[in-house]
Amino acid sequence: MSWTYRLKPEIFDLNYTLDCGQVFRWARDGDWWTGVVGDQVLRLSQDNEQLIVDSKLQPEFLSRYFRLDDNLLSIYESINRDLLIDRSIRKYWGLRLIRQNPWECLISYMLATASSISTIQKRISLLSQFFGQELEPGYFSFPDPETLANADPAELDKCKLGFRTQNIKAAAEEVASGELDLDVLFRLEYRYARERLMRLRGIGEKVADCVLLFAFEKMESFPVDTHVRQIIQHYHIDDSYFETCKNMSCMGDWGREYFGHYCGYAQEYLYYQKRVEGFVQLY
Repeated sequence: MSWTYRLKPEIFDLNYTLDCGQVFRWARDGDWWTGVVGDQVLRLSQDNEQLIVDSKLQPEFLSRYFRLDDNLLSIYESINRDLLIDRSIRKYWGLRLIRQNPWECLISYMLATASSISTIQKRISLLSQFFGQELEPGYFSFPDPETLANADPAELDKCKLGFRTQNIKAAAEEVASGELDLDVLFRLEYRYARERLMRLRGIGEKVADCVLLFAFEKMESFPVDTHVRQIIQHYHIDDSYFETCKNMSCMGDWGREYFGHYCGYAQEYLYYQKRVEGFVQLY
């Protein structure tokens, strides 16, 4: 049986946090969000500063999941370098990064390549329906590595993964066999953790950075996708940094240098602003 309780987190906006594109298993219906986290179905709503929770999960879990331990005021101060990020912070105040399950996050972002958010959500939903466990009518857990490693490719094809099918199966085999120990990535420095992830077929710099940011505590990850590349080219291309460096890899290095340790937070705010509003007028 689930139970309903209230939390009063500091500086937290549920809608921005779940809508910004960092996580894919939440859906909004009116004032309520419903999502699957691990083997639990959660229902959440926000009433002013109070978070209303309908779940079996304890408050401590949600505090960790939504990174309520992050000092957001301090992070804002450290990344607030220019008018663009200042506007984004003020507009999307309370957006927090989410601590995602490493295995689910890895596969989710492998499924995200060259895809819209709705398409990613559909693939994850099908994968969970075919290979996960039903938790409630219509809600399924995410399949574990062993299940996907042993899955029939023909069954995987029913999930409409396209060219990603073999990559997903290969990653599952590495994790299930222990060849890739996801726990080790927490202990590795950012650059070594990224190098290890990029040894998996189908993972480039952007996917590796997303996974490290959202699941492995690497706040210095600065994923560069089309939106972020366009932001940099539109607002920052005159920076002397880009006189000799114009590719997306260099843009990630620029983000780390420009915004500092919490550049991952800056990236998410800028990405969300660009996706929702496009290019914004600063003057």
